[in-house]
Amino acid sequence: MREFLRARSVSEDWRASLPAEKDRLFDAAVAELETSYGMLSVALNEALNLHAQGALGPARAQVGISADLFRRLATRLLVPLRALEEHGRHFGTLPSLTPLNAEFFCGGTAQRIARKNHLLSKVLFPARSRFLHKLRALAEITEELDGEFREAAEAIAEGATLCAGDPWRALDALHYDVNTCLRELTVLLKSFLCALPNEEVQPFTQRFETVTEVSPLGSSTPVEKR
Repeated sequence: MREFLRARSVSEDWRASLPAEKDRLFDAAVAELETSYGMLSVALNEALNLHAQGALGPARAQVGISADLFRRLATRLLVPLRALEEHGRHFGTLPSLTPLNAEFFCGGTAQRIARKNHLLSKVLFPARSRFLHKLRALAEITEELDGEFREAAEAIAEGATLCAGDPWRALDALHYDVNTCLRELTVLLKSFLCALPNEEVQPFTQRFETVTEVSPLGSSTPVEKR
């Protein structure tokens, strides 16, 4: 029944104020993600600058650091995605939502998954199905981006030169696309919290805090906090 009661738009949810408890949860989740993204951005920018200056040795070392930071961000993105999915499955809570837009991504893999999500959103009539599919699509994009970033970093470590620009251009594009995933998740989390009934705030908070880590990328099994 809840899916028939959701009349708010995503933009209305984004402008809405959250109650204090929900607001603290949202701010803490976003702050952690933004910190991870900021660390990645600084490291990658340094690598690209060193590459542009022809300092290939230091640039390659910095790319290795960037790959580790990319994985750290990707892993952290999966935490709220899986917490949202678990809570949505158990309680049926459904946020306002729009499908992924392929134009917001620049890499072929992310665009392909986004187009599929957009297409399926037109034929998956239950709101619950559309919500869960978008979560899975964002998780899939995140994992694929991490794999592609690591592949590009390994290619550079194995001797990509100033003339072999593809791996370096790929790093910048993958950074752009993981930023899009972060923005999509931020908006989705805000809408979810707007839709979350007061009696579900504590169960969701507990789930969110319990799934503080996830198993290695490529696995769907959360690692619960001990």
